[in-house]
Amino acid sequence: MTQMTLTFDAVSEATPGPKWAARWQRSWPAYEAWFTARGGDHGPSREDCRAAIERHMPELIPIYDRLVLIAGGSDRAARFLSTWCPPTYLGGCSLAAIGDASDVRLVRNYDLSPGLNEGLLLRTQWSGRAVMGMVEFLWGLSDGINDAGLTVALAYGGRSETGPGFGVTTILRYILETCDSVPDALKVLHRVPSHMAYNLVLADASGRTASVELSPGGGAKVMPKAIATNHQSAPSRADRPGFTRSFERRDHLDRLRVTPRRLNREFLRAPLLQDRYAEGFGTLFTAEYSPMTRALGLTLKGERWEQNLDAFQEGQRIVDYAATETPGTASRTTPDAHPSVDWTQAARIDWTQVAQDYAAGRGKEIAAYLPEF
Repeated sequence: MTQMTLTFDAVSEATPGPKWAARWQRSWPAYEAWFTARGGDHGPSREDCRAAIERHMPELIPIYDRLVLIAGGSDRAARFLSTWCPPTYLGGCSLAAIGDASDVRLVRNYDLSPGLNEGLLLRTQWSGRAVMGMVEFLWGLSDGINDAGLTVALAYGGRSETGPGFGVTTILRYILETCDSVPDALKVLHRVPSHMAYNLVLADASGRTASVELSPGGGAKVMPKAIATNHQSAPSRADRPGFTRSFERRDHLDRLRVTPRRLNREFLRAPLLQDRYAEGFGTLFTAEYSPMTRALGLTLKGERWEQNLDAFQEGQRIVDYAATETPGTASRTTPDAHPSVDWTQAARIDWTQVAQDYAAGRGKEIAAYLPEF
């Protein structure tokens, strides 16, 4: 039976210590079972794994060594934490970043089964710089931001083949520990190999944005628009496109013409919002990053949790994904259905934009045009 609740913890720990150790003890049994069942014991040796980090991401070596020590120092833990040539893992997600002269936002929906996410928002200063993001594989990141305002998020690229490389969540950690800008991050992505196909979207405090397709075993292709779902531009077919609705979601993102501040609204409704939790494919959270203010707005089943890299607050939220509409109703949910809509702001609607959108066939519910501030 699919697990339908998920506990989200916001944790701050400057250097790996007792809080990370507690998380390791809690999560390692499930990860170890996955690692062994997927053939992890037959992967590269401990020595080869550490050598790969030293060759491609040497700045992470002190952090990696400390984590291995805290984890008990076993060969299996060391190989798992390296994420060098790991077992395959999949997922969903929609990503987009928009910047203009005054603002920039990166927004992502994380789509998966509630039982397959760690639910950990972690703030660290492991390399001396502040980093905040959603954790995967106990130290990697699915999305995050650093003290320079650089922001990055990932989506599965829709191809299950593998090549020599790192788990992409470790690459995201490396980018945020060592880079200040989108151009810096692109240099890393061109030289550090990913073990599977992944799509990344990036944004920085200057307003620059980018989207990159990573190929298994190495190779990065910069795309013309900072959007991504769960397929790539390569001729190979995407995994289960009908189930993930990857093409539908990307087409929607491609048609968007919104300001940075309005981007988050699009991710809170269909076709980007998914509610098929019992099928293992629902939106567990929507993360809106503001590179200029180093802020994160985390939406969990309609409730928004505000965090800031410079004023981080530890806390916990428990989300019940069973308390939702029946599968498929996300496509019928509109902003007008929510009583929180403030219609007193209707005079501030940009009616010219409304007319242009409807004339172009992309008109939305009128509530979606209400100003956020």
